[in-house]
Amino acid sequence: MLRRQVAAVPEGATGCLTNLEQAVNFAPQVAVIANPASLHVSVAHPLAEAGVHLLIEKPLSASSDGVLQFLRICKARGVTLLLGYNLRFLPSLLRFHDLVKQGLIGRVLSVRCEVGQFLPAWRPGTDYRKGASSQRALGGGALLELSHELDYLRWIFGEIDSVKATLSRQSDFEIDVEDTAHLILHFAPSADGHRLLGTLNIDFVRHDTTRTCVAIGDKGSLRWNGLSGIVDSFKANGNTWNELFRYQHMRDESYLAEWRHFLDCVKEQKSPMITGEDGLRILNIVDAARQATEFGGLVHVEQVGITRRKVV
Repeated sequence: MLRRQVAAVPEGATGCLTNLEQAVNFAPQVAVIANPASLHVSVAHPLAEAGVHLLIEKPLSASSDGVLQFLRICKARGVTLLLGYNLRFLPSLLRFHDLVKQGLIGRVLSVRCEVGQFLPAWRPGTDYRKGASSQRALGGGALLELSHELDYLRWIFGEIDSVKATLSRQSDFEIDVEDTAHLILHFAPSADGHRLLGTLNIDFVRHDTTRTCVAIGDKGSLRWNGLSGIVDSFKANGNTWNELFRYQHMRDESYLAEWRHFLDCVKEQKSPMITGEDGLRILNIVDAARQATEFGGLVHVEQVGITRRKVV
């Protein structure tokens, strides 16, 4: 909960703090963690110890190491932690989610997801080689940087319990991380034993920026375009795609919605839409994908915080 109410801007609120100790001593109510992913937990940990509510940019960390202990601190201190997978606040993705859950296309049999953007053009005016996306030490790489897809696939279609994957550097970019990731996702079986399969293709190399997801069901298909904000469907025995929803979002809309949700969760003491446990689950999937690339075969994604194991 918010620990104090103030009528005016507190002294120093518009100033600049130069180290973490000063930030903790300032006793903020909330903090945003937006440094490189490999440094998220080390910076967030002392703030959580002080009971500061946290909005952490995705991914939660560069690996799962030490994350479970950090989440236990957050729980013990009553810290609200929202993980910044802002795509969940897009009206078009919310509509896609609702239509799948409502059974518009019946039983979902397959999911095909694709996202890609040319890394050197990603942030105009900057040198891509110096950015966090390009450096393993800072938590870069296509899979972590574009892990939004793993988040919303879990949210819509359920837990991912095993993975086959190939991560590679296909380009001549001056980076030390993968620029391409191809995953086959095995979702946890439903109550009737049905196991949904999905594919996820991620890259830093394509010039035609893309973000799409297609759910294929026994009554038709449903498609989301994250760039145009269009959701359309193809009915069983149909002959064309039919537009169901269109909303062209502005760049900052999802971030503003995310921020409002965070403050509301702090005020109302309620669990946020994307929790630290969700973030750790995604890191475990990423770790499993890396193992699958190294060893081959299918790698099981264990429950949060439990050691993974390879499955033959």
